[in-house]
Amino acid sequence: MEKITAGRDALGEFAPQFAHFNDDILFGEVWSREERLSPRDRSLITVAALMGSGILDSSLQHHIERAKANGVTRDEMAEALTQLAFYAGWPKAWAAFRMAKEIYGDDGK
Repeated sequence: MEKITAGRDALGEFAPQFAHFNDDILFGEVWSREERLSPRDRSLITVAALMGSGILDSSLQHHIERAKANGVTRDEMAEALTQLAFYAGWPKAWAAFRMAKEIYGDDGK
């Protein structure tokens, strides 16, 4: 897994401790425990949590991109977002689907 530096890049000088937790703990230690939960499954859970919480910004976009990179197919993402729509809300699903459609396009993967 590639080293994540988003926290340091965006907030390193302003909030160095938060950047450390984001980059080193969350994405360094937690996401690397692949023997406990695969990156693919972590991606699906994260997309679900973000959409359910109404976080429909670049964070969700990043995690849909990450889900694709971690092997979640277009059909699986569409199915997950459809399932989530009934629990998280229809408008949130529309927003997430727009992002997913842009990310996955028509490549069928």
